[in-house]
Amino acid sequence: MNIEKFDLSKINLTKYLFFTGKGGTGKTSTACSIAVNLADKNKKILLVSTDPASNLQDVFDTQLSNKPKQINGMKNLEVINLDPISSAKEYKDSVIKPYINVLPDEAIKNMEEQLSGSCTVEIAAFNEFSNMLTNIEINEKYDYIIFDTAPTGHTLRMLSLPAAWTEFIDTNKFGASCLGQLSGLGDKKEMYHNAVEVLKCKTKTTLFLITRPEITPLKEVERTSNELKHIGMNNQLVIVNGVLESPDDEISIAVYNKQQLALSNIPISIKNLKMFYIPLRSYNLTGIDNIRNLIIKDEYTNDYESLDTSNIKGLKTVIDDIQDKKVIFTMGKGGVGKTTIASAIAVTLAKRGKHVVLATTDPADHLKYTVEKINNLNIVKIDEKYEVEQYKQEVINEAIKNGIQNEDLDYIKEDLRSPCTEEVALFKAFAKIVAMAKDSIVVIDTAPTGHTLLLLDTTENYSREIAKSTGVVPQEVLDLLPRLKNQNETQVIIVTLAETTPVFESLRLMEDLKRAQINNKWWVINSSMAMTNTTNTVLKNRASNEIKWINKVKEISNNNFAVVQWKKDNITFDKLNDIVK
Repeated sequence: MNIEKFDLSKINLTKYLFFTGKGGTGKTSTACSIAVNLADKNKKILLVSTDPASNLQDVFDTQLSNKPKQINGMKNLEVINLDPISSAKEYKDSVIKPYINVLPDEAIKNMEEQLSGSCTVEIAAFNEFSNMLTNIEINEKYDYIIFDTAPTGHTLRMLSLPAAWTEFIDTNKFGASCLGQLSGLGDKKEMYHNAVEVLKCKTKTTLFLITRPEITPLKEVERTSNELKHIGMNNQLVIVNGVLESPDDEISIAVYNKQQLALSNIPISIKNLKMFYIPLRSYNLTGIDNIRNLIIKDEYTNDYESLDTSNIKGLKTVIDDIQDKKVIFTMGKGGVGKTTIASAIAVTLAKRGKHVVLATTDPADHLKYTVEKINNLNIVKIDEKYEVEQYKQEVINEAIKNGIQNEDLDYIKEDLRSPCTEEVALFKAFAKIVAMAKDSIVVIDTAPTGHTLLLLDTTENYSREIAKSTGVVPQEVLDLLPRLKNQNETQVIIVTLAETTPVFESLRLMEDLKRAQINNKWWVINSSMAMTNTTNTVLKNRASNEIKWINKVKEISNNNFAVVQWKKDNITFDKLNDIVK
């Protein structure tokens, strides 16, 4: 395994440094640490965040805005905390304003929801940092400009297509329309082109792919790397954040072994990239000293607190409360364990004599389901790849039939590579499974987001997206949205980790569901180290740091939350009982 401990002096740094990775991998902390250490070397640094979940203000303990602010005690470091959500709102308003009192209310509603998705936020963020990449005055002032997030390959490819800058998208009736009315960006075409060229230039830009020593984040890094290579961002390196170096008790040895197993199976396509690791640190990554030390050394402390578990509810309490529902979703970002939680709920209900259908889109099928082991349990595997590819082909065929070709067809094909497409494609599959709730309890380990459901709920999109292949909206689809909004039948459980980014991302998911009028009562905090009895210094300090986020979830959920302890063994199908307490 060709991976070495991170050493800033061993990296040939370019002017622009981009950090990207799944939420919670530590890209913000790593970007901040490198920024501080470069400033220590008398380099003039501008650190820019376009992450909606950014905690830069907490990291540096200072109020930040969209204007550069010098950090106290760091004469060479200035920080900007751009707010892409506000920028997205301004962008959305600017696009919609010309059509108010011109188009029907239903069309305006449709446009508003199209522009409420995560892709619009990313476009707004790209608009913000494109100026940083192309502004001559900014570039002359700083030695390095560091971004703690990066655009996806999908967004960059979309902005590179000529059709994205034509009137075609105003009349496009095909595809997921994930990025909405891109014509609202027409006056930015030259700036975006120049920004994309800078991103592709290996002498100007380096992309840091931040991951954790876990299977799912490593696979995500492989996908991101390939996407960005496809559009010419080839100057990449990988940083594996949070590698435990010194195990000394049962829990820490189990953590170490899990990490080493994941690292021994690094995806082939990223093995050829330069790879570094940063050790797992014991402290909260706030304050200049802690941030500086992230890539240098650990600072142990005995000033930690233990979690009072006497009033902490377990997963059994959640199951007791929802056992009479007909449809149960577990939702959350990748890697938080929603498949495991959904499986534990389904198995427990089946053992209680309920007829249960467990539907999973888990591509790894890592629980290795054995249906015969549990009476009353029927497991349905949704082939996500098949559903998405079939949907894409239906859309493309329909577009060709209607005379769409060349650049406009390329635009549709790229639009169909967006995250929203997967949700729309799976919508019919979900509808068929939820229809089974007449005779069973249906437990599903993921779901279309509130944004996607609202998008499909508008009159124009509902028929356009669902009826592409047959021209007919199936009855189960017509029944689905009303059923999901019926809190007597449906419950969504948000699954998260007791960490900064997963909690903030779950908050956005909760707001998404509220807009769609879909009920969420329970939260589940999974894999909590604070619930273990570890004596390892690093892990004990990290367990202490979880308490802040456990209390935050308690507040958000009105005390409707449960905590599942981190388990040293992999949770296989026959060990699901271990997490239901």
